Amino acid sequence: MNSPRTTLYRDKVNGKLMGVCAGIADYTGVEAIWVRLGLIVLTLSGLGAVTVPAYFIAGLLLNKKPPHLYRDVQEQKYWQRVRQSPRRTAREIRSNFRDIDRRLAAVETHYVSSNPRLTAEIERLR
Repeated sequence: MNSPRTTLYRDKVNGKLMGVCAGIADYTGVEAIWVRLGLIVLTLSGLGAVTVPAYFIAGLLLNKKPPHLYRDVQEQKYWQRVRQSPRRTAREIRSNFRDIDRRLAAVETHYVSSNPRLTAEIERLR
């Protein structure tokens, strides 16, 4: 089951015609102007018979982007990274958790080593 944040939508708010290019830009993290220019170049290069119908079919089939899909820009950038490279994002998250675990262990060691009663209690429980 896909998360609503990993689905391609039409972005009518930032779109010019049907919001397809803006939706692709939001999905990939690329600026919408570059997606639009790419579509224009493909259309003018002789692929207009494919790109124009594909654009309108996508405009009809894609759902509109929910208004409150992301809380802020940082969350939007995070989900764009997830869509671009899920494995890299999973590695980053694992790395962050390992760092948190390491720092928590250091705090725990410091607190336990400076408190002999707590150390004795922990050893007694083992």
